[in-house]
Amino acid sequence: MSNTDLIIEERSRDIGDFLVGRILPFRKKRMVGPFIYFDHMGPKEFGPNERMDIGPHPHIGLSTLTYLLEGRIVHRDSLGTEQTINPGAVNWMTAGSGIVHSERSPKDPLEKVNRMHGLQIWVALPLEHEEIEPSFHHIEANQLPIWKEENLDFKLIAGKAFGKESPVPVYSHLFLMEVHANEESEINLVDKVRGEVAIYVLEGGVKACEQIIPKGNVLVSKKPNECGFTVEKGSHILIFGGEPFEEERHIYWNFVASSKDKIEAAKERWKNHEFSKIPGDDGYVPLPGDR
Repeated sequence: MSNTDLIIEERSRDIGDFLVGRILPFRKKRMVGPFIYFDHMGPKEFGPNERMDIGPHPHIGLSTLTYLLEGRIVHRDSLGTEQTINPGAVNWMTAGSGIVHSERSPKDPLEKVNRMHGLQIWVALPLEHEEIEPSFHHIEANQLPIWKEENLDFKLIAGKAFGKESPVPVYSHLFLMEVHANEESEINLVDKVRGEVAIYVLEGGVKACEQIIPKGNVLVSKKPNECGFTVEKGSHILIFGGEPFEEERHIYWNFVASSKDKIEAAKERWKNHEFSKIPGDDGYVPLPGDR
């Protein structure tokens, strides 16, 4: 998914122990662990005659993770899946060799004004899984690990952290956590996570290297597995990362791959309408430049 009306644009700077930017990828850091794309959707209100409508489009070489804070989205894909996602749940779609999906507001919204707010994340697949068969998994909110540490409320959305494991079926060493701070609190991630570390500030602020980083920014630690920082009272953050791949990843539109040849082949497949279709949906989002 990519909707320019809902994406926060990037900035980047260096503050010492951290790189600071606006969502992935940004100039000084293209990936954090296997995370290659991080979209913040909204918050945006859709009126009675408006709806989110992202038609059929393809992916290869990645898994998409959709996590909503507000609103509902109906996911449909070329496997025949139709799944409505609600706040707190996870849609995990693995594209592998290729999948097509759409994301739309429900036709019968529960409210006349539908407020949409959430995260759309792309996780690159490791080389040995890059061309696996596509799959889709939906995990309800009550299936995700939650716990409290002093004045911090944690939820493990995906991967492993703090000795816990999410049921989301990931393919590499990664973690994605949601944290709410009821009071100003220190977070020390030493020996709690594995690999590179990033912190995205949804609300409030984070103190690091004697600076306050406000909402809308992502901090990337320069010292994997040695990350400590302070979260301001009332803050809402996401902590994510994992072990990086040895091979470079290329990204074009909705395609991620370890080689440019694979991306070129996917472009031709899409232009020639050779991807599987979503049952009952003949929509088609053209390749950029072919519109």
